[in-house]
Amino acid sequence: MDLAYIPSPSTGVIHLGPIPLRGYAFCIIIGVFVAVWYGNRRWIARGGTAGTVADIAVWAVPFGLVGGRLYHVITDYQLYFSEGENWVDAFKIWEGGLGIWGAIALGAVGAWIGCRRRGIPLPAYADAIAPGIALAQAIGRWGNWFNQELYGRPTDLPWALKITEGANREAGTYHPTFLYESLWCIGVALLVVWADRRFKLGHGRAFALYVAAYCAGRGWIEYMRVDEAHHVLGLRLNVWTAIVVFLLAVTYIVVSSRLRPGREEIVEPKAEKKAEEKEEKAEGSEKAGESDADADVKADASSDDAVDLGKDGKDVEHGAGKS
Repeated sequence: MDLAYIPSPSTGVIHLGPIPLRGYAFCIIIGVFVAVWYGNRRWIARGGTAGTVADIAVWAVPFGLVGGRLYHVITDYQLYFSEGENWVDAFKIWEGGLGIWGAIALGAVGAWIGCRRRGIPLPAYADAIAPGIALAQAIGRWGNWFNQELYGRPTDLPWALKITEGANREAGTYHPTFLYESLWCIGVALLVVWADRRFKLGHGRAFALYVAAYCAGRGWIEYMRVDEAHHVLGLRLNVWTAIVVFLLAVTYIVVSSRLRPGREEIVEPKAEKKAEEKEEKAEGSEKAGESDADADVKADASSDDAVDLGKDGKDVEHGAGKS
């Protein structure tokens, strides 16, 4: 008898009247909102303007969703195009199946388009949103809990995940790899925030640190999973992907820190222009205030002279009458 375990939801869909609210989609949506909200705060702190992150996310998010789905369908094509499978299921994104590698790659293309339209350097934008992406992944992974998918090997640990009988799965208790990855992503977000404050990371290095740290965790978490996957030289394809991307990210950090040390002074020319206009306006107001003060002083001085002249005139007039 299991003394303790993490239960799985009896269903991944809640119906609000005629509208189905799917747990997987809900987690993805909440993750996107958190990433944009926190990315906006970091962008403003770096000298950008409010709303820029959301404007660029309009390009990055759709591209990312398409890229994530494409990666999943391509690497797990047998789930959709094998004999007896329905290829239409490849479009049912709400049933799960987003590859983070494809999401980041194609999402970066969308972000690049958005940045070009606003005249913003992509590396600076990537640095600002990096921790938010990690938090979005931490939230999004709970979508796998709703779908009872991507769990690890069987275990009787107190935090084991209980899986019920279903299509392509056997009832039992397994390692909750979705939970491991969710907690790891939170740790990655905290690491990037700390390192960014401590070392003033710039020119894409904060984003590269996020990528490297995530890959380090994804490698061992992926190794624990038991779902069907392609293998290369005895390792799951995603493990090899994590190793390659990790090495690329570390290489970028090293090379970038030598070629472009420090952090960008200006991340959004529009924000810099607004700041200059505001400063010029403030200086103009100060000068106007000083001019008004000088005018008041001169007016007061003129009034005093007039009073003195008036008094002198009266004295002279009184003196003439007496004489």
